[in-house]
Amino acid sequence: MRTNYILIDYENVQPGLLPTGSDIPIKVLTFIGERQTKIPFELASSLQKLGDQASYIKIDGNGPDALDFHIAYYIGKLAEQDSNSYFHIVSKDKGFDPLIRHLKKNKILIQRVNSLSEILILSNSNNSTLGQKVTSMIESLKARGNSRPRRVKTLENTINAFFMKSLSEAEVKKIVAQLAKQKAITLTDQVVSYNAPITGKD
Repeated sequence: MRTNYILIDYENVQPGLLPTGSDIPIKVLTFIGERQTKIPFELASSLQKLGDQASYIKIDGNGPDALDFHIAYYIGKLAEQDSNSYFHIVSKDKGFDPLIRHLKKNKILIQRVNSLSEILILSNSNNSTLGQKVTSMIESLKARGNSRPRRVKTLENTINAFFMKSLSEAEVKKIVAQLAKQKAITLTDQVVSYNAPITGKD
């Protein structure tokens, strides 16, 4: 299973708590600005609970983009060491976006989010059983309305994206099969049609 690296721009976003108890492999790197001399108890406590899954990095210098350059450096370094990883930059700074577009073109899995709550892999990490994954997928498909995928391959890609590409191909196919078994979807050749409860119609 791929490692999800969460890189927090603490000058820009100050989450009180970091994720704990996830069964998804995560590494949290919290980047602290040179002038940030105090760390709240909540942050320090949650870092400690994560053990070697978390660390904080105190940067040198206080230029306008000093912290951003540190984050970019660590992404490059970690991506070289672990090319199968997924990076989540937690920052409201849109200056990261050109870098993210470039990295995506180079097949690096990465996103920028405004808060930890936007990282789907964390909210989906409690879906440890097949049944829980299927239930979450039904709710997601229900919310998609008319934009639901109509081909099996597209549905598989949608499921893979929903779980942040953390599932194996076999696990994705099991979810599709279970959706069909529960009659939430109907498969005709490679075409997908939707039934209740996804459509909301009996």
